Amino acid sequence: MDYAFQSETKLFFVLEYCPGGELFFYLSQIGRFKEDAARFYASNILLALEHLHSLDILYRDLKPENVLVGNDGYAKLTDFGLAKENVSGHSDAKSLCGTAEYLSPEILMRQGHGKASDWWSFGAIIYEMLCGLPPFYSKDREKLYKNIKYNDPRLDFPFLSDTARDLLSKLLKKDPKERLGSGADADEIKHHPWFECINWDAI
Repeated sequence: MDYAFQSETKLFFVLEYCPGGELFFYLSQIGRFKEDAARFYASNILLALEHLHSLDILYRDLKPENVLVGNDGYAKLTDFGLAKENVSGHSDAKSLCGTAEYLSPEILMRQGHGKASDWWSFGAIIYEMLCGLPPFYSKDREKLYKNIKYNDPRLDFPFLSDTARDLLSKLLKKDPKERLGSGADADEIKHHPWFECINWDAI
């Protein structure tokens, strides 16, 4: 945020200008990304989540509308209205919040959630970049929630590489304790073969 001001009726936040707009726009125009493009944006998002998690901040609203592209082409996270501070454990956060398509099973089941729920949403956004739709998509809200809680994501698309399929299956594990990222957080995900060609320092 650069600064803020108010009129008699409104509060205005002046944010950094991101001329690239929302990742959502590109998905709606292109349909799905090639793996290299998806990997680049995913690596940007991963580093942002890693930074937040290092400060014990849970983001909780990862979706294409909240990923902005700056004038250098890199992605930034925006909208911290649902973020929660001081979350170090696996079930410190309790409230049901977030955007339906990207909610983790543990949030839906009100079991308490932690950083692993951000990695679920991260898996969902990578899936959407690669496949064109969120992994459990349905126009029917009840069916969507049922899919998230009980169904496996479809991973048999011929255009998915084996490493992408493996990464998605591990990020979209129903049990947060078994999910990639639930142990050593971002480090676990950085070392997955799908990210093998990424130079993290350069990113």
